[in-house]
Amino acid sequence: MNFNISLIGLNHRTAPVALRERVAFPEDALGSALQRLKQETGVREAMILSTCNRVEVIASAEPDVALADRLPEFLSGYHGLTLDEVEPHLYSHAKREAVRHLFRVASSLDSMMVGEPQILGQVRSAYAAARAAGAIGGPLEEAMVRAIRVARKVRNETGIARSAVSVSFAAVELARKIFGELKNKAVMLIGAGKMAELAARHLRENGASTLLVANRNPERGEALAAKYRGEAVPFGDLLEHLSRADIVISSTGASNFLVRRDDGRQILARRRNQPMFFVDIAVPRDIDPDLNKVDNIFVYDIDDLQEVIQSNLKERQEEARLGEEIVDQEVNSFLERLQSLDAVPTIVSLQTHLESIRRGEIDRQRGRLGALTPEQEAAIEQITRGIINKVAHQPISQLKSGGGLGMVEAVRRLFNLK
Repeated sequence: MNFNISLIGLNHRTAPVALRERVAFPEDALGSALQRLKQETGVREAMILSTCNRVEVIASAEPDVALADRLPEFLSGYHGLTLDEVEPHLYSHAKREAVRHLFRVASSLDSMMVGEPQILGQVRSAYAAARAAGAIGGPLEEAMVRAIRVARKVRNETGIARSAVSVSFAAVELARKIFGELKNKAVMLIGAGKMAELAARHLRENGASTLLVANRNPERGEALAAKYRGEAVPFGDLLEHLSRADIVISSTGASNFLVRRDDGRQILARRRNQPMFFVDIAVPRDIDPDLNKVDNIFVYDIDDLQEVIQSNLKERQEEARLGEEIVDQEVNSFLERLQSLDAVPTIVSLQTHLESIRRGEIDRQRGRLGALTPEQEAAIEQITRGIINKVAHQPISQLKSGGGLGMVEAVRRLFNLK
């Protein structure tokens, strides 16, 4: 198969973050990096995927180009590193395995957190950068288009992304399970850090109608509230505003409890005894566990969430196996398609080659045959064409039916086709 594609890279499993930082490509440098890659290595197509967890260089070239050697040299040289510093941390894939790796990465089967949605967007961005740089437009581009399609298929046909596997998502999922739905529910976030921001996004996506944010730094609290159409409340008035919330998710760095058992009784009185749920994802904890002893107040801490996460991780791993099956099927389908595209010119070339031999032999023997009648001419045509068709029948049938990834090359070598 005339398809020389290779991929080299390093990721969170093969290289420490210190090295990943050194070989990362800033987004605004991708275009120039791809141009340099093509100039230095002689590749036809190239793409660079650079995220916090992985850096990968993918390229296709003519069959005689040794990509497995040239790509590591480019990656190390571009960043001013020696090959010895980078090579021990690299993985390398070629042809079928390179395509399979691309499909697995786009489908989040190779991610640190299997099923996370961010990687597909990052793959799309890398592909867009390669297109903008004019660095892609052939078999590698076809592979990228198919990789994006496969990723959507894996996400739609498996439950790989269905269950919460982050603390923030698990907190929101727990709240949703308790209430059935979050529509018309008021939620208070205590804290405005990364986990609180993720929780705010998940809450809005799940229909929470009211979002209150209390944070020691009022500017950060106001910024988070504004981003998710919420209301910032003064941290000093926290206990007064807690009664407005059906669900409280707390994630601060406080060294002492922010809400204690006695506070709970007063809050519940103001709520006229309506149930209230606290999800404490802080370490050390923000919410006094004794608050759980107050009737109609329910407190969950990070250990409760970890149980949810571990259960969901197991579920994702089971769904990932279904995703792997989809990827393998799609790899086979993609390579068969490429092979069929290769087969058409090979079939035409074979037929042209054999016809040339047939005509050449007839012309060579004409002097010995003497003058022929029209009937004799027709008989020679029929006999020689029949022989050629019988010779060509088996290789053409094999090429059309996809008889193995090496069939195209084998036929070209056997008949010395250009």
